[in-house]
Amino acid sequence: MDSLTQIVFGAAVGEAVLGRKVGNKAMLYGAIAGTIPDLDALAGNFTDTITAIEVHRGFSHSIVFAVLAAPVFGWLISKIERKSGVGWKGWTWLMFWGLFTHPILDSFTTWGTQLFWPLDIRLAFKNIFVIDPLYTLPFLTFIILAMRRKKEDPKRTKFNRLGLIVSSSYLMLTLLLKFIAHQQFVEDLEQQGIFYSRIDTRPTPLNTILWSANVEAEKDFLIGYYSFFDEEMIRFEPVPKNHHYLGGLKNDKNVQRLIKITKGWYAVTEKDGFLYFNDLRFGKLNPSDEDSNFAFSYKLIPEDGTVRAEEEPKRPEDGKQILADLWERIKGN
Repeated sequence: MDSLTQIVFGAAVGEAVLGRKVGNKAMLYGAIAGTIPDLDALAGNFTDTITAIEVHRGFSHSIVFAVLAAPVFGWLISKIERKSGVGWKGWTWLMFWGLFTHPILDSFTTWGTQLFWPLDIRLAFKNIFVIDPLYTLPFLTFIILAMRRKKEDPKRTKFNRLGLIVSSSYLMLTLLLKFIAHQQFVEDLEQQGIFYSRIDTRPTPLNTILWSANVEAEKDFLIGYYSFFDEEMIRFEPVPKNHHYLGGLKNDKNVQRLIKITKGWYAVTEKDGFLYFNDLRFGKLNPSDEDSNFAFSYKLIPEDGTVRAEEEPKRPEDGKQILADLWERIKGN
């Protein structure tokens, strides 16, 4: 999830663990714990693009990291907060739950987490977008209400508990919405006589009303969108795989790493003499535009006997139009 959501979630977890003893300091350190795992994103400043992708939501989002890091951070906080009346064990317990619940929440997103690192298993339920206002804003409201109360006030605990209950209930609801949307995709594929080998569904940005699906057919991938307000059958847009474009490059170690990362959900395009490796798992930037670029696309640049991947930059100025088009599509076809 996004940084604000993880800060709010971490603060709520910290409050649940030590709020009655240390008040808002529990929220503060819980928020810090909820932020720490995402520091792996800084790897992009020190390494190549592919390695940064592999590292993100890897070790720092695992049970192993939570177990190893919690005692260290707990010891540091116990030294800083000597007068709090809470010892090393208490702060370690808070940090463990803050570090551990972060990847649990991330596992519901499309990117997922390597919760069981070093095992090569990425847990991704794909039922909520990384930014979802309906999850975050009510949660944030309850946290603010709680932090304005004294630590002895029973309403503080009540508000924090309500925040956790409301947010968790919405998260469970998105699992049901995903199931309904998935069944609709399957039904429309069958009615249209489309044969496929696998299907992958996920929510579109900022909502759980409009869903997208990647469908693998023999020669193409198909991309479809379904809103709960739709009145017409889902239309599936073909995206040529073009895997043959890679030629001998398909055996390159870095291209193989990209293929593994995408679990085979990729298409290759050519532009201005360069090949582009398009990660289909996150769909297109604009669901309403068939010519829209993919959310994650990498230029393959031959270099020193291998291939270097360079992520295509996003254009912030397109964001307003994308959001407007997304809203129109959410309202139904």
